[in-house]
Amino acid sequence: MTGARLVSVEDLSVAFRQGGKDTLAVDRVSFDIHRGETLALVGESGSGKSVTALSLVRLLNYPAAHHPGGTIRFEAEGGPVVDILKAEDSALRKIRGNAISMVFQEPMTSLNPLHTIERQIGEILGLHRGLTGEAARRRILDLLTKVGIRDPESRLGAYPHELSGGQRQRVMIAMALANEPDLLIADEPTTALDVTVQAKILDLLRDLQRETGMAMLFITHDLGIVRRIAHRVAIMRRGQIVEQGVVGDVFSAPKHSYTQALLAAEPKGEPAMPHGEAPVVVEVRDLKVHFPIRTGLMKRVTGHVKAVDGIDLTIRAGETLGIVGESGSGKTTLGQAILRLIRSEGAIRVLGRDVQGVGFTAMRPMRRDMQIVFQDPYGSLSPRMSVAEIVAEGLHIQQPGLGDEAVRRIVARALHDVGLDPAAMDRYPHEFSGGQRQRIAIARAMALDPKFVVLDEPTSALDMSVQAQIVDLLRELQVKRQLAYLFISHDLKVVRALSSHVIVMQNGQVVEQGPAAELFARPRTEYTRTLFAAALHR
Repeated sequence: MTGARLVSVEDLSVAFRQGGKDTLAVDRVSFDIHRGETLALVGESGSGKSVTALSLVRLLNYPAAHHPGGTIRFEAEGGPVVDILKAEDSALRKIRGNAISMVFQEPMTSLNPLHTIERQIGEILGLHRGLTGEAARRRILDLLTKVGIRDPESRLGAYPHELSGGQRQRVMIAMALANEPDLLIADEPTTALDVTVQAKILDLLRDLQRETGMAMLFITHDLGIVRRIAHRVAIMRRGQIVEQGVVGDVFSAPKHSYTQALLAAEPKGEPAMPHGEAPVVVEVRDLKVHFPIRTGLMKRVTGHVKAVDGIDLTIRAGETLGIVGESGSGKTTLGQAILRLIRSEGAIRVLGRDVQGVGFTAMRPMRRDMQIVFQDPYGSLSPRMSVAEIVAEGLHIQQPGLGDEAVRRIVARALHDVGLDPAAMDRYPHEFSGGQRQRIAIARAMALDPKFVVLDEPTSALDMSVQAQIVDLLRELQVKRQLAYLFISHDLKVVRALSSHVIVMQNGQVVEQGPAAELFARPRTEYTRTLFAAALHR
């Protein structure tokens, strides 16, 4: 049950000035947020969601950012109505972190790495409430307990890097709730988290909302999260709200074509099924990756972290093996070990060749058949190289005798195969969207005509509509080239659409495996059931 109106946004516009020219990022947006309710702001990257949210507390890069029009009225309980866009800095300081708080997407970049958890939460309490010493410490312990941090007293002196991703996000929520805000702005607060941790954070926010009566503005591109947590939803596209209303009404009978397209954008289709006689491309037996734990003055080895602990797998041509599990389960380590990017023990055979005991020089020509596509294309593509140079880099190493014209022909074919215009090959990564950059990363892997590709979370950084396109692209390339994929992900909807066989990992070991359809229909272990419930039933 929601209460009186808390925030009223009318005809808000946001423009960014660069080189004497204005670019409109938000165009005459209007919405209300009431006490105790959650409004979800949904749209693809670049739609204006975060710019709109930051405008509510005037945290944009002013004066480069400015507001050609609109009003934002904040009606704090028992206080005067504040026009945020016209308020003095002194009034804004009383609102920020006090009446309106924010939780950001990546807590590691939001928390100060040089300060303890106690100091960071205590700073907010001291600034807005004047709490110090023992009183502040009691309040911090109470907050950490509320957000589900176990043994909070032992965590007071911890630094952000000593906490897991889920724990860091809980600390961020504790900081945001420290002064009992009227409005919590949550900007993609669960995107970087595993599905099980994500589910716990969403339940925590919902419980805290019921307890405190605060309102939430929840920014996301994940429609499953909207169904789970929001009362109303506003759909943004190219700086405008194209549709808004009660979540059930909008999702059951969407009126705008863009909303309809978003709801239809979840990865679909059946995974490619390999023929029973298809040749084995990758065979792994009893693979182990143990990292030593060194302690004491002499740094003696006192134990091992068993990141991968005795795993067997087989992948045939045209088959996708999905690897799922929480962070730290060993998924990425497994993929890197198979590619010989890190040391391991056990047998690894690729295309019938033993690659485990091969030296660096002898391994180089084998790498043509073994490629990888990473999670974040912006981080894996050099900003100083053109697309042509990025895609051709492996060709220059593997086929140094190729002439420039032949290289450009191969690059053009690779770009065409991934749905990009070859005429754009002389442009740079920053000139492309996130989905286009991931297509470039896939083209780089495909240019060498590999037989085995490790796909390490290749869709998790992408919007849902782009995700579906990339899944379709990977499936098409697999059928066309009879590729063997090792697909690593915590997004089980994508895994189900792409993988014919699935391995579930926990603490470096396989807890369950089998044909994807069978595993999704009847998971046998409690861990798998919990994992699937968190990802698929929201």
